Amino acid sequence: MLIGKLTVAFAAMIMATPAFAQDGPAAPAPSLTYAFSVRATLDPVVEQGEVDNGRRRFIPITGGTVSGPALSGTVLPEGGDWQVIMPGGLTSIEARYFIKAADGTVIEVTNPGVRTAAPDVIEKLAKGEPVDPSAYYFRTTPRFMVKDGSHAWMRRKVFVARGIRKPDSVVIDFYTVE
Repeated sequence: MLIGKLTVAFAAMIMATPAFAQDGPAAPAPSLTYAFSVRATLDPVVEQGEVDNGRRRFIPITGGTVSGPALSGTVLPEGGDWQVIMPGGLTSIEARYFIKAADGTVIEVTNPGVRTAAPDVIEKLAKGEPVDPSAYYFRTTPRFMVKDGSHAWMRRKVFVARGIRKPDSVVIDFYTVE
C-alpha cells in the first residue's frame, strides 16, 4: 500500500512542476537551420509487387550532387530507396546511400521517412510523372555514419529533411534541429 501512495504522490509532484505544465510546452520550440541539399539521380524503378498489404518498390540511386553551406560533395552510385506504397496514400520510404564530401570523407546516409498524398497523386509519383511538390507531404529523419574528423558534427545533430520527387531524380533539403 505504501508503494501505491508513493507512486500517487510522485505523480502529483511531477505533474505540478512547470516542465509538465498542460498549458503549453516546457521549452521553446526548436528551430531549423538549412545545412545542405542532395540531388540524387535515379534509375528506373524495380517493382516487387504486392507483399504484406503494400506495393514494394526499389529505386536505384545512380549518383548526384551535394551542395550547401554545411556540406558539399557527390552522391556515390549503388545506393537505393526502398518504398512501400500502402492503401490510402501513404508511402513508407527508406533510402540508403553514401555521400563523398569535397574533402574525400565518405558519409553513410540512412534516410527513413514518409510521403503522403491523395491516392491519385501517389500513383502519378509512382509512375514518375511530374507533380507539384505542394500536392504531397515528403519528410524524412536522416541519420549519418561518419568517421571522426571534419564531418563528425553530423553524428551530433538531429536532422529533418524535405523531399521533392522529380521524374528522374529526387531533391532532399537537409536541416539541423537546433
